Amino acid sequence: MEQSQAGAVPPERIRYRLTRLQRVLPALPGIVSPMVLQVLFWLDGDPFDPVLVSVLTLPLGMLIILRPFGVTLTQSAAIVHNLRHRTIPWSNVQAIRMESFFGTRTVVIYEAGGRRTRLRAPNTGFLSWDRRFEEKFHTIGRWWMHHRGPYWAPVPPPGAQWGGPPASDRNPYAPPA
Repeated sequence: MEQSQAGAVPPERIRYRLTRLQRVLPALPGIVSPMVLQVLFWLDGDPFDPVLVSVLTLPLGMLIILRPFGVTLTQSAAIVHNLRHRTIPWSNVQAIRMESFFGTRTVVIYEAGGRRTRLRAPNTGFLSWDRRFEEKFHTIGRWWMHHRGPYWAPVPPPGAQWGGPPASDRNPYAPPA
C-alpha cells in the first residue's frame, strides 16, 4: 500500500546530528591510550587495574560520544547546538554555503549582520565520512528558502554603505577564493 505525496505532512522540525562514527572517532585516542598504558605497565610487572582504566576512559568517552552537536530546523529558525544553543531566525539568514575547513566540508550560515556560523553537524571529511552530507546540505538550503518569509530581502554586505565605494559584483557571502 502506497501513500501519495500530496497526503504527506511535512515535518515541523528536522534535527541533524553527528553520525555515530563521527561521535566515536574523537573518543578513541582517549579510550585506547590508557588501556595501552595499563597493558604496558602490566607487561612490565605492575599490577593490571581495570578499574583505573574504566574510571579514566568511561567519563571521557561518554562526554565525547554524547555531545549534542548539530542543528534543528524549525518553521521559524535554525537552532544551532554547540556548547551553547543559538537560535538564528530564517528571516535573518542571507546565505547557506558549503565550505571546506581543514579538509572537512561543513555547512555555514551567513547572517544579515555579517556573522558566519559554521555548523558542527552535518559535516563530512576523510575520517568522519557522512554519506548523506549533500542531501542534508540541500535540505537545509530548501528549508531556509521555504521558511524565510515573503518579506525577506537580501541585505547589502557589511561595509557597503550609501555614498561609499561601490560594492563588487561578486557574491559577498561566497567563500574566499
